[in-house]
Amino acid sequence: MFRYHSLGNIPHKRHTSFKNSNGKLYQEELFGTAGFAGKSSLIYHLYPPTVVSEVKRIKDVSPKIAIQKNMKALSFKGFTLKSEDDYLESRKTLFANTDLHIGLAAPRSFSKDYFFRNSDADEMLFIHVGSGTLRTMYGNLDFSYGDYLIIPKGTTYQIDFKDENNRILYIESYNELTSPARYRNNYGQFLEHSPYCERDFRLPKDLKTHDEKGHFKILSKKQGVLWEYTHKNHPFDVVGWDGFNYPYAFSIFDFEPITGRVHLPPPIHQQWESSGFVVCSFVPRMYDYHPDAIPAPYHHSNIDSEEILYYVDGDFMSRNNIEKGQITLHPGGIPHGPHPGAIERSIGKKKTEEMAVMIDPFRPISITEEALKLEVDDYYKSWIID
Repeated sequence: MFRYHSLGNIPHKRHTSFKNSNGKLYQEELFGTAGFAGKSSLIYHLYPPTVVSEVKRIKDVSPKIAIQKNMKALSFKGFTLKSEDDYLESRKTLFANTDLHIGLAAPRSFSKDYFFRNSDADEMLFIHVGSGTLRTMYGNLDFSYGDYLIIPKGTTYQIDFKDENNRILYIESYNELTSPARYRNNYGQFLEHSPYCERDFRLPKDLKTHDEKGHFKILSKKQGVLWEYTHKNHPFDVVGWDGFNYPYAFSIFDFEPITGRVHLPPPIHQQWESSGFVVCSFVPRMYDYHPDAIPAPYHHSNIDSEEILYYVDGDFMSRNNIEKGQITLHPGGIPHGPHPGAIERSIGKKKTEEMAVMIDPFRPISITEEALKLEVDDYYKSWIID
């Protein structure tokens, strides 16, 4: 989302002298992308953000690939992922290609001993279970069930979880994650046909300036390697900022579904996009209203993309025996469609309460060892009628 926002105190003109009441200069930082050509924010620190006392290489956290080339429909039970105490340790990448990593996390907490920074990718955290506050140098974002948190590449953050029961679907996007261009006009404003608008986004608030010195550990991930940076100043020592590059939140419950007289294709559900994939939100909605409409999706072949569906809530009418947190993977190049009986069951139905997140990578994905621990046996045979 490209929208100007500002918090705290900033000077009238950028790149000019800006001092505190004692005459000491604040330290200006440009936090931007694409070599000064992408979106950016100007941030004003109490101290230089460059004061680092130690750097350590911790470990390689690249996902371990189990299946590099897949041509079989698969399913995984995400809620069987065991909870772990630490946020980073709980993150398990399930699918990967050069455009994105997709994973699940079930953290009990986020240790106050460190901050985290993904220097490789934008992050999308979908909150399936749990609530709390995302804390960054830009301010705070409160979150709860159904929220998407979009965290730009290179953003240092901590999370305060309210309790120990948390389940998160996450995406690491190696290219910019944004809203579909067809939803916006030439000025960047959301158009009337868009399923959401500016007022549906929640921006950072409650900026708090941390004037603290000591040893602050930031765990930074770059090229699949986790590094430990020790800073002398608190990373949230910001007195003010403005710009277009910052974290934000969006609730899946604020996505307004697009419906029609006959069944419409999945792009009507699109929420986010990057150069190598799209993300769709399936939400409660009225079904098609032609007198002979078949609400269930027609059989289709994903020739140019994979289809990954993460089931959030409700009765997903096109699948049999689906649980919350379950994932289905239908690879590109072969047809897939509703389970036996789903088409017939859908006829005459007026609405659905289903909720799911769909991710369509445009390039084939590899499947990790962590994914296979959650696999449902013989899912590809579930279309067989005895």
